Amino acid sequence: MTEKLLRRREVEDMTGFSRSAIYRKIAERLFPRPVKIGSTAVRWRQSDIEAWMASLPDSGGEYTTGGTQTLPPITESAETS
Repeated sequence: MTEKLLRRREVEDMTGFSRSAIYRKIAERLFPRPVKIGSTAVRWRQSDIEAWMASLPDSGGEYTTGGTQTLPPITESAETS
């Protein structure tokens, strides 16, 4: 089975990120890098984007910053202060 390669616009639609946000997150190593398919063309593996989305925290749960630091869940008292 051949894996689907996504254009940037499809990645934007899937994630809700703008072009600049995608490339900023790539530079911060917080988003999958694209695959170069030509001298100026890139695509993202659909499986990479889906795996990245699956790794996102559930609402209200613990999450990581992409490094080794784990942040605690947001509580109501923290939101109101």
